Amino acid sequence: MVVLGGLLLTATATADDVGGQGAVKLPQAGPWDLVDDPVIREMMRLDAIAPFEDLAPVWDWRDEKLQAELDAGLARLGLDDDARRRKLAVAFVDVTDPERPRMAAVNGDRMMYAASLPKIAVLLGAFEKIAQGKMEYDDETRELMERMIQVSDNAATTKLMHRVGKKYIARVLLSPRYRLYDPEHNGGLWVGKDYAKAGVWKRDPMNNLAHAATALQVARFYYLLYTEQLVTPKYSKEMQEVMSGRHLDHKFVRALRRLAPRMLLMRKSGSWRTFHSDSALVERGGRAYIAVALANHDEGGDWMGQLIVELDGIMNPEKS
Repeated sequence: MVVLGGLLLTATATADDVGGQGAVKLPQAGPWDLVDDPVIREMMRLDAIAPFEDLAPVWDWRDEKLQAELDAGLARLGLDDDARRRKLAVAFVDVTDPERPRMAAVNGDRMMYAASLPKIAVLLGAFEKIAQGKMEYDDETRELMERMIQVSDNAATTKLMHRVGKKYIARVLLSPRYRLYDPEHNGGLWVGKDYAKAGVWKRDPMNNLAHAATALQVARFYYLLYTEQLVTPKYSKEMQEVMSGRHLDHKFVRALRRLAPRMLLMRKSGSWRTFHSDSALVERGGRAYIAVALANHDEGGDWMGQLIVELDGIMNPEKS
């Protein structure tokens, strides 16, 4: 057995090599039959023998009080009808006590086109490859990461994707350790195309989207990042630094800046045509929370600012 960046695989089934023979087979029918990558299917066979613990079982954290507050907040904003029409997806996780998180969501497992938000998956794939010793973590690589996340530079993202490999990124997302794309929860984070006009590799197997996410899987990413369970604690901290900042002053950031100029924030957003998304880990007033929103509406960008103010008010009622 070998450990690569914390991802336990057989020596014949590393993230770069097709392998695995003679292992216990998966059932003939099931959601994982959608995945045609032999390396991923071998990982699933191994997971069937000795399952990985879900490090972020967000679906188990649903809190009735927080859910009622989220539902009421959407109604106050007049967004409850858009949520019912599945034009809006929201995930909201109180991580003030990371060992006892509370979650509320609306359309949390709905997979939507998310534009630049899934660039966080490229960041994770890059650090996994660095941890394996298969990619240099030099000044140029760090600059590409910062341009990709902090100013959402498409050229930097595409260059980094080519270094990491789209197939490799998909294998990280589908891996039993992370399950950030999981057919049992309608998918999740997916990056199957360059951030350019050309460069399609593979759309996600469930929803046929190239750059996509579900709100709850993005929330899982942030929880794993916050608790330093992505790659290694050292590289989780590096990722936190890359994702910190307010370089794109719109949506969540613009609204939060007015509320709390000194807040601590990790964030990634995205926009394309009518598709708008934002995501953040916010610390302020002794509390911490994860907020994720995905929208398909002409006014979706405006919704983001309204939503984060409402969610922050739920977390910090005395400051709203």
